[in-house]
Amino acid sequence: MSPEFQTLWAAPESKAPAPLLIRDLLLGAATALGAAGSPTPRLDADVLLASVLGLERAQLYAHLRDPWPAAALDAFSALLRRRLAGEPVAYLIGHKDFYGLDLLVDARVLIPRPETEELVGAVLAALPITATGPVADIGTGSGAIALALAQHRPQLRVYGCDLSPAALVVARLNALRHGLGLTARLQWLLGDLGTPLPERVIGLVANLPYTVLDEVEPDVRAWEPTLALAGGGDRGTAIIARLLAQAPDLLLPGGFVALEIGWDQTSLLLPYAAAAFPHAELRVQRDLADRDRILWVQT
Repeated sequence: MSPEFQTLWAAPESKAPAPLLIRDLLLGAATALGAAGSPTPRLDADVLLASVLGLERAQLYAHLRDPWPAAALDAFSALLRRRLAGEPVAYLIGHKDFYGLDLLVDARVLIPRPETEELVGAVLAALPITATGPVADIGTGSGAIALALAQHRPQLRVYGCDLSPAALVVARLNALRHGLGLTARLQWLLGDLGTPLPERVIGLVANLPYTVLDEVEPDVRAWEPTLALAGGGDRGTAIIARLLAQAPDLLLPGGFVALEIGWDQTSLLLPYAAAAFPHAELRVQRDLADRDRILWVQT
């Protein structure tokens, strides 16, 4: 038995050891993860074990009283050790759900967050179902935004731009995974911000780095790609400010910009947006936690 579980499940010497069940495995793993500082120890344990067993998390609960599968213990123990060291669950299982899409993720790309799902939802609400585009996802990473827009707007042409060749490999794999890899509606472009775009677009959508690197959580900084986290400068706004300066030359008349931003960056970024678009409508949309999250420019 793995060392992680020996002390947690040691039976009293005076009694025969009770059969260990899947619920015991989950309890032991969650206890270890909680002690190591995971904010979601039970969720982490559930997701890791479900992945090892080839089950959905909901299915796992139908098997809580089943004997734990000894053949899977080594694989589960290996994942648990990596999670105890701080490695993100999404990297351990190799995928992450985003706006209904199961996306491949690894250390080449940032793990998509719920806040970015809100950005996608807001953009889709602004795009008619018959929209043809083109729209550009700047800093596409895993392709999350680009793929969600293409999936939910069947006529939309989408560009996914990124400075990282490795990230674009992941984005292409995700496009193939969802049947969008061979369509002319979706193109992946290598380059800085919007510079590789071959034409003007009706919309620029981006979740660019908006953090101050020294303030990023240690586990995130240790495991997720620095290129996707750094570059915001000492206030987290440098890259977004650069895109806003480029944006007038990238947009078609009547186009829009939708940017995910830090909750405390509105007053810092609005002047850049106003300078780039002095006659546009500017607004900031709040997220589900009632914090500023999406900077909109409507020309």
